[in-house]
Amino acid sequence: MAVVLDAKGKACPMPVLMAKKEIDGGNREFVIEVDNSTAVKNLEKLALSQGCATATQEKDGVFAVAFSASGEPVPAAETEAEPAVPIKGHWALFVGHDCIGDGERELGTNLIRMFFYTLSQGDDLPKAILFMNSGVKLTALDEQVVEHLKVLESRGCEIYVCGTCLNFYGIADQLKVGNVSNMYDISKQMLDAAKVITL
Repeated sequence: MAVVLDAKGKACPMPVLMAKKEIDGGNREFVIEVDNSTAVKNLEKLALSQGCATATQEKDGVFAVAFSASGEPVPAAETEAEPAVPIKGHWALFVGHDCIGDGERELGTNLIRMFFYTLSQGDDLPKAILFMNSGVKLTALDEQVVEHLKVLESRGCEIYVCGTCLNFYGIADQLKVGNVSNMYDISKQMLDAAKVITL
């Protein structure tokens, strides 16, 4: 009988960490129960990266995500849009605000738009761009920043957007660029990077 893990009511990234612990312990045949669709997506991403398959059933707001062994881990798909520019070292950009600085908001908004435009036109690109807290608003509500991020994504940058933060601001259904992610993936990108620049 498959092990059943109860992750209902647990905040990100606890469901992912619970599933990862089970996999690291050698068990690829288990069920984990969660109570939100963001957790389901994060578990599916974990499964893919670990060479597992998933099947999800939902009843009365509870999602039962069944893991099973399927083969080798699947690497992240490479974009086939514009040719990727070689990344000079592995660095990450952490965005925790939807503007730059603590002064006038209009100025801060214009500055962050100019920053992402400038970044998208350069050659020294981050491997990962990580959005948390109010920074996630940029990926959903700011059309100018969204367009610049789409260019960066097409050039090989990986964009991670905190699902808990999207849900907190009530904009999960408005995400326009990047992948819904979790604290586990975001912290791993930060720890793996040679340097992390914070806006």
